[in-house]
Amino acid sequence: MTTYEQDAKTLELPWPLTGREDELELVRRSLTAGRPGIVVTGPAGCGRTRLATEAVRGADCSRVAGTPETRDIPFAAFAHLLPEQVTLHRAVQLLSGTRLLLVDDAHLLDDASAALVHQLAVHGRTRLLVVVTESAPVPAAVSRLWTGELLPRLALEPLPAREAAQLITAGAGGPVEPLTVNRLHRLCRGDLRLLRDLVGALRDGGLLTRVEGTDERAWRGPVPVTATVLARIAPALERTAPDERETLDRLAFAEPLPLPMETLDLGILEQLEHDALIHIDDDGAVRLAHPLLGPTLRATAGSLRTRRLAGTPDRCAAALAAEQATLLRHIEQCDVRPQAAPVGEWLVAEGATVPAGYAAVRARLARLRGELREAGAWAREGLRGTAGDAACRAELALAAAQSGELTDGGEAAGSGAVAVWTAAARGDLDRALAAAGADSAYDGVRLGAPEHAAGRLHGVFAEHADALARGDGPALDRAARRLEERGFLLFAAEAHAQAVRAHRDPRAARTSRSRAAALARRCQGARTPALSGFALGELTARQRQIVTLAAAGLSNRQIAEQLTLSVRTVGNHLYSAYARLGTGDRAALPWLVELPDARPA
Repeated sequence: MTTYEQDAKTLELPWPLTGREDELELVRRSLTAGRPGIVVTGPAGCGRTRLATEAVRGADCSRVAGTPETRDIPFAAFAHLLPEQVTLHRAVQLLSGTRLLLVDDAHLLDDASAALVHQLAVHGRTRLLVVVTESAPVPAAVSRLWTGELLPRLALEPLPAREAAQLITAGAGGPVEPLTVNRLHRLCRGDLRLLRDLVGALRDGGLLTRVEGTDERAWRGPVPVTATVLARIAPALERTAPDERETLDRLAFAEPLPLPMETLDLGILEQLEHDALIHIDDDGAVRLAHPLLGPTLRATAGSLRTRRLAGTPDRCAAALAAEQATLLRHIEQCDVRPQAAPVGEWLVAEGATVPAGYAAVRARLARLRGELREAGAWAREGLRGTAGDAACRAELALAAAQSGELTDGGEAAGSGAVAVWTAAARGDLDRALAAAGADSAYDGVRLGAPEHAAGRLHGVFAEHADALARGDGPALDRAARRLEERGFLLFAAEAHAQAVRAHRDPRAARTSRSRAAALARRCQGARTPALSGFALGELTARQRQIVTLAAAGLSNRQIAEQLTLSVRTVGNHLYSAYARLGTGDRAALPWLVELPDARPA
């Protein structure tokens, strides 16, 4: 009975296919009548097989797969489709009636199977969907499928953090706060198998804790050392030379700070660099190459070695102050593009107290980028250590208000900008504009009243204000592009949205609308007046249909019955739509789609 329960626990359904809508459509088009098929490549764990499986779902499809154990057995991958003894010519004849063939892990095919796949592509009677892992040795017959232009190739990129967040939400059984999402995404580097393993370990181990005042969960503390994690860093753990392992452990316990190259043995460093276990930057600082190495080496070091090598968070004080100064300088230079800030992220991951001043700077930077949920998470980190910090309270209130949330005490958080956006969230634009004083002049531009900013702005913000005052659509688009280049994604989305209303050319207006919607969905659920009505702009027709019904209050089963779809298909479409809308909350849909008489009271 115990064995059955353990086995049953592993029988989890596949995660919803998220963030691959365009790729899925491309693959499906490549498999329609008259098309030869397609090769899908990508790094290990990026979801190639999951994408291919979804693309052929419901189709009459034969499947084969390569395996490491059968690479020396002729036609091993096709054993279930061919007789025991067969020539290549006869194999091509026997499979010529197969209309659709999925070849998974084609880099592991035996030479005879690889040649057969190539010949099927040459003959052109069979549509082929071939899945290959990048960086792995590939049989020449397989690589010639795309280098010889027999089949087009789709190179999958790792899933971005904003799409991975939806998978993490599904695996965790509820919303996960952005700092945890970012940590998981950094650790896994796009490997979805590793991501699923870690999320499962966090969920089953009770390591996801509720964030006070929200419905989100957070993870702080050590990385669970699962079998998948151990397999990923096995090359480091299996170092037989004691000096090499000692060097790796020293680097692991030094994190988040690097070690100077001159303090370590050069010969050992050369070998570790050759094995891709360390990275040496231009300043001679040495770091571990993979973000999982440090946490796992620390977790497996043993108590005596840990006691000898471990430091305390206060050793990072100088580096944290330098990091904060760098981030402030970028804000002052109007450049809020993502910057490496490993010290603060390490403190959060370890569950250490983050100084309120640092947390407020990180919150402000995230808010200016349009990452509103992340801004709120950083503000809460600062308030965890200093409950009354005014700057963190203001940032938390601003992030909430620009997400369209009405919170108690927002206007009392001590900032004119907070008063502006609290009023805007309530729909009182007159009061919001009245509160837009000298220290929040640009807020007036964002709210559609550039006259409030006359003579108060400079640079790209002044360009935005001037273009809006003149009703110049092309100039608004140019200002939006400059804002985007500097990392101000939410401001850029709002400028493009304002350009839609200013353009006289309908085609230019459509382009601006598409850009506004694409940027808005990267802003973690931002709901500002300028973006009103743009939330659905980037959804597919089917997603818009399902989201509209969900916003009207229909359950997944009711939607499935009305549209003659499976409940699971409806759920997958909603997960994909949530990723594009920047929300994981079904209750927020009426606000996002702006249905008449559908908004909650």
